[in-house]
Amino acid sequence: MRVLILLIAAAVLLYAAAVGALALMQRRLIYPGAHDGAGAAGARAVPPGTEAVAVETADGERLYALWRAPAPGCPVVVSFHGNASIPKAHAERFAQGPWRSHGWGLLAPAYRGYRGSTGSPSEAGLLADGAAALAEAARRAPGAPVLLHGHSLGAAVAVATAAAGPVVGLYLEAPFDSLSALVRRAMPLVPAALLRDTYHSDRRLAGTRLPVLIVHGTADPVVPAEHGRRLADLAGARARFVPLPGDHVSILGARDAEAEELFRAASVSPCRAAAAEPAAAAETR
Repeated sequence: MRVLILLIAAAVLLYAAAVGALALMQRRLIYPGAHDGAGAAGARAVPPGTEAVAVETADGERLYALWRAPAPGCPVVVSFHGNASIPKAHAERFAQGPWRSHGWGLLAPAYRGYRGSTGSPSEAGLLADGAAALAEAARRAPGAPVLLHGHSLGAAVAVATAAAGPVVGLYLEAPFDSLSALVRRAMPLVPAALLRDTYHSDRRLAGTRLPVLIVHGTADPVVPAEHGRRLADLAGARARFVPLPGDHVSILGARDAEAEELFRAASVSPCRAAAAEPAAAAETR
């Protein structure tokens, strides 16, 4: 009996130690990209047709971002990357193809603590970054309709940012309904109360009046497609859920032509320069 008690005590101590370590390290796990050269001042590749700009947040952080001015009267995509990514890939994508052909501009920021940006990431911080990016797009392209796009964690930032100002819709790829649910699925023995950043897109998106397009890979090993389907159900009649063969990354951009057409129609924009280059005199800092 004594041996059994000692074994149980040891197991409890090991569990407590493991949970304590997870609690202390959780933001390193949630935001791995923030610890991979974050804040590095070295050269950063700028995709053709875009420029590097700075975005100031309300709480004093300075975000690295990539910008492309829209053609006169055309909309802007504000794109938020995933937790282990950087803005470059999204900037390349939205600076070409159907987006470029129809005059869209783009703003793709790096979150606080990520490469080129100051600060340290948290849910409150990333939501402040989202609001700052939306305000910056409005400042650089006054009156331009704005579409919010996000992948994975970026989809959660996009959903929350929709409350910060008028936007024409949400284009979400591989979104989770909440980080709490995702963590609970991956680590069922970890107390949910320990999670500091919960990203409840389910609560924020419920009953939205915005058009929403959700694209999700049916073989996504990171965020199961059921998360995207639940979000679409919560968003209501103006949401469309598109399941595709693929994983967490391979589906990126697969429905861009459809998305561009959908949100261009929703923007009711007096876009007068489709297939034209943005004005050369775009404001820079």
